[in-house]
Amino acid sequence: MDFWVETLGLRLVKRSINQDDPSTYHFFFADAAGNPGTSMTFFPWEDHAQGKVGSGQVSRTAFRVPEGSLDYWEDRFDEYGVDYDDRVERFGETVLPFRDPDGLPVELVEVEIPDDDPTEPWTEFVSEDAAIRGFHSVTLWLADPEPTEDLLQKMGFEEVGTEQVQGDTPGDERTRYAATGSVGKYVDVLPTIEGGRQGHGTVHHVAFQTPTDEDQQSMREAVRGAGLRPTSQIDRHWFRSVYFREFGGVLFELATSGPGYDSDEPLDDLGGRLVLPGKFEGRREEIEAGLTDVTIPRPAAAEADD
Repeated sequence: MDFWVETLGLRLVKRSINQDDPSTYHFFFADAAGNPGTSMTFFPWEDHAQGKVGSGQVSRTAFRVPEGSLDYWEDRFDEYGVDYDDRVERFGETVLPFRDPDGLPVELVEVEIPDDDPTEPWTEFVSEDAAIRGFHSVTLWLADPEPTEDLLQKMGFEEVGTEQVQGDTPGDERTRYAATGSVGKYVDVLPTIEGGRQGHGTVHHVAFQTPTDEDQQSMREAVRGAGLRPTSQIDRHWFRSVYFREFGGVLFELATSGPGYDSDEPLDDLGGRLVLPGKFEGRREEIEAGLTDVTIPRPAAAEADD
């Protein structure tokens, strides 16, 4: 919590539960308004073993930051004791790799933020000229990349380049696929046979935005047509989801844009209380009794005003 809110400067936009395991929190961190393409979520399973990133997993999750801000971030990481690596150049962009307290591999990528960018920086801890502006990309490690690359193209991604790998990655070449828009538009694919295991420090799934139910159904049919078995639509209260494992084993989610995180809390109050989807509200007392208390970081000035 402290790392993602205070150190990285993301906003806790929803405090809820894992709908498949109500004894576990589900935390949603995003930009100021919880816009699509900005939300990183966590299930804090305390009893899980440490994971290992390998084939069939997301190996890196990258966020966008404004051009010229990586000096700020390196200074901030030094101040907060964050484990980070030397910068690398990738497809003409500068990348700062680091790890969260659980060992999850994360990156910041300097990009030019357009005037009409759809994200809204949260500036309680990090100034606007350095704040994270949504996702940049995910990197997939795959034993056999070709079927997944074909699938990505059926999902509307276009191959835009291949280059030799720099940094802590196992393959020889990185292939980049791009969708439209400016936020979360890239998927990078690297070949590896190195095995992995789920646990702390690994990614559970990666979500792709399908704005409407109609968009989602069209994408679901494309996935079925490719030979995979997507689930039926599942109501997740703030969005509706379809899940499937792509050919390499990574769990993909297709998620609608709405109803949105502000459908049950005012925008100014997002993340301020435990929100339960309707079917769990009757169990609130039981659920709250089984959850650990959490403290949301606040700037020193705000605490002094209380």
